[in-house]
Amino acid sequence: MKRKTSSSDTFLLRFLYGTAFGRLCLKGLVHPEVSKAAGRFLSSGASRWLAPYYIRKYRIDLTDIEIPQKGFASFNDFFTRKRKETCAGAAAGTLISPCDGFLTCVRIGEDTVFSIKNTRFSLEDLLQDQELAAGFQRGIGLVFRLTPAHYHRYCYGAEGQFLRSGVIPGKLHCVRPVALRNVPVFAQNTREYQVLAAEGFGAMVQMEIGALLVGKIRNERQPLPGETVRAGEEKGYFEFGGSTILLLLPEKAVRFTKEFREKGMKYQREGAEIPVRMGEVMGVSRKG
Repeated sequence: MKRKTSSSDTFLLRFLYGTAFGRLCLKGLVHPEVSKAAGRFLSSGASRWLAPYYIRKYRIDLTDIEIPQKGFASFNDFFTRKRKETCAGAAAGTLISPCDGFLTCVRIGEDTVFSIKNTRFSLEDLLQDQELAAGFQRGIGLVFRLTPAHYHRYCYGAEGQFLRSGVIPGKLHCVRPVALRNVPVFAQNTREYQVLAAEGFGAMVQMEIGALLVGKIRNERQPLPGETVRAGEEKGYFEFGGSTILLLLPEKAVRFTKEFREKGMKYQREGAEIPVRMGEVMGVSRKG
């Protein structure tokens, strides 16, 4: 599914990634201090004028959104907006979409290479953990792509006991196609994940991946080892930046519902990703 890029954006990106001087400038732009400065601006009152423009450009529906009495205080206040109704908790042994977005399903084999926004890497490279990656051989990876127009809060995709978490720091790069042809974007982007003993599914990984400029991952839910988390319970949110969520499940752990399979086949025939909404039931445990 392609996204439109304006001519001015295309020129800037080609300059930054396609020329020696541009790449020199880029080193400064992706420096942590620059990213922090951009984050401070987007979280300040000086950025609030960006919200109406963004709403018009991406035709964002605010019908079910909590809008402060005095309006959004900053652009990030708008970008991390909350819905009036939270995602309803799903029953144990149910797999739901953790976010709004576009879904791609990947069957995992020894030689599987994940392709996320034109960036290719192995599961071991992504997790930076050989033993953890080995546990998902012959399993399935569910890749959720969030566009700028999507709701950027996310929840847990299944109920389970929290086991451990991991943070993989990285350089933040733009995820647009002209950038992807020149740098290994997701090999360098920040990733955070949690490992759950998911009820009925076994071990499950839920990972968030950030992007430029800020691409901050805000996981507010930091459970203790052995603590239970619920499907549909809010896990966190992304501040401004393109974002991706990945769910990893073991072999033969999930049985997709008839409705979801039919939906998936429809979009697969059209060569498109599957549009999903946070809380949408995708499948159930095969043990259930």
